[in-house]
Amino acid sequence: MATLDLRPLSLGELLDRTFFLYRRHFLLFVGISAIPYSFFFVANLATVLLPALARQANSGQTHSTGILVVVAGSGLLRILALLIGCIAFLFSVGATVHAVSEIYAGRPTSIRESMASIRGESGTIFGVMFLSGLLLIAGLVAFVFPMFYIMCRVSVAIPSAVLENLGPADSIRRSFTLTRNFAGRAFMIYLLYFAMVFGIIAVFQFPFAMLLVMSAKQPQLIVVWTILIQLGNFIGSALVAPVSTISFALFYYDLRIRKEAFDLQMMMQAIGPDPTPSPVTGGVPSMFGRDVS
Repeated sequence: MATLDLRPLSLGELLDRTFFLYRRHFLLFVGISAIPYSFFFVANLATVLLPALARQANSGQTHSTGILVVVAGSGLLRILALLIGCIAFLFSVGATVHAVSEIYAGRPTSIRESMASIRGESGTIFGVMFLSGLLLIAGLVAFVFPMFYIMCRVSVAIPSAVLENLGPADSIRRSFTLTRNFAGRAFMIYLLYFAMVFGIIAVFQFPFAMLLVMSAKQPQLIVVWTILIQLGNFIGSALVAPVSTISFALFYYDLRIRKEAFDLQMMMQAIGPDPTPSPVTGGVPSMFGRDVS
């Protein structure tokens, strides 16, 4: 697999490279992102579908013990699925960043290898997200604009944590350092991502939501449309989620190339140690570096 050229990218080139990588490694990135959202899909179905089915099965009973049991069971299933899904989400984000780094280095990777590479890193990723969330809340309390500004400044904290083995606080500081004078570019990436989210909602969920409203008096159709809404949510989320993670991983590399000559560092690593052989003296001490008698 050929390595990608390392050079400073314009915003258009960065986004173009994002979709190039996404298309070329579609199954890899969608497969990674689908893992946590499959658990969220189960959680949503457990919340909406099981109680509805229980009410239909006991439509003639106003206080059914069976309904209460099903509702309680669906609640526990939802909590369990959400917990597992959140943990899988941490792995998914880190694995996507790792996959981008492997592609940049010209090495093949897979879903399993990318997920396994984040083993032991999920706590750090959670810490980064937690600290970022606290900063965003502080920005929201102060004013709305600082929240968006902080969101842009911490945009490469997770790539910093995954690729440089930094702790949560150091990753946040690293992100602030790298994104100095480049917050506007991060904002445009976020803008594209949220535009795609709304587009996916319009395509995969809105039509079924309209049918759900139109079928309010038909319980069986309500169940069908509810399942399709949740299925659309799952498909749409799995398709869109990799875009922002890939973009910010590329953004991280772009910032390091611009500010730290990371492209030259990679070239030196590819060349390896100094290939010049040491002089052969045949066992006689070299005359260089000492006086000649």
